[in-house]
Amino acid sequence: MLIVRDLLISPKRFTDLLHGLPGIPTNGLTARLKELEEDGVVRRRALPSPDRSIVYELTGYGRDLREALDALGRWGAKSLGEPRPGEILTLEAIMTAMRATFDPAAARGVRASYELRMGEIVLNLRVARRKLTLNAGSMPDADLIMECGPAIKFLLSGEVSARDAVARGIVRISGDPSLLETFTEMFRIGSIDTGDLR
Repeated sequence: MLIVRDLLISPKRFTDLLHGLPGIPTNGLTARLKELEEDGVVRRRALPSPDRSIVYELTGYGRDLREALDALGRWGAKSLGEPRPGEILTLEAIMTAMRATFDPAAARGVRASYELRMGEIVLNLRVARRKLTLNAGSMPDADLIMECGPAIKFLLSGEVSARDAVARGIVRISGDPSLLETFTEMFRIGSIDTGDLR
């Protein structure tokens, strides 16, 4: 599923996949890709000149997994904590989380751009017409630039208000501060409902 998650962002070279899945041995990744190809989930494609590299991409059948992965992402975001020792947060993981938690209904009437910085990970988001566009990299002219770490979970779960998140240093912002509250409404992750355990 992690391979599919990364390929849902964009086609990748073998080395890109290896880099985004720390800890997986080369032969393990080779075996998984072969299985996914045999099952019709992934295919190889040569890039045009001058690059001519081989990339892996999802087939239509593989892209059908987006909804299931988004649902798992929303479910997992509710219990997200600090990364454990040895765990690495990747750009693809953050982009997947943003896509999975985006609520188009909360984006009604919103037209805004954001840059999100989480350590070395930088991505930009545009929201317009209740649609989200995600890309890797900076956006110097973003309406709001946010710098944060994993503690952003407390903001997105509603445990901390936008104002308190800024005051406590959970998020550092530059740009239109009102857009931070808008961001939290569009990407709310909710809390765990354990129900009645009788």
